[in-house]
Amino acid sequence: QLRFMESGGGLVQAGGSLRLSCAASGISFSIYDMNWYRQAPGKQRELVAVVTSGGSTNYADSVKGRFTIARDNAKNTVYLQMHSLKPEDTAVYYCNAHRARWPYEDYWGQGTQVTVSS
Repeated sequence: QLRFMESGGGLVQAGGSLRLSCAASGISFSIYDMNWYRQAPGKQRELVAVVTSGGSTNYADSVKGRFTIARDNAKNTVYLQMHSLKPEDTAVYYCNAHRARWPYEDYWGQGTQVTVSS
């Protein structure tokens, strides 16, 4: 049974920092690509950051230089460290686990709200 414990969201002023955490259970964590998505009201869900099972990272252009994704396989946890937050970062942030090899699997966290005030 897969479970995510997603936490770390909240209200922060522009320019501030926040760290999101997503702890997974019920999967072989190390073999999954781990992603952070976000969805603002009325907007499409957007891929923000990815760290693959091999440790490669990628970021949306809008967050490059400000956000860092990291994984701790010993803790089955992926983090999103966010700095220099902007009001346009306001969204619900979702943790995602994706197996890119057969048998393909895709799992989602419940989301955590990040609100950045101006």
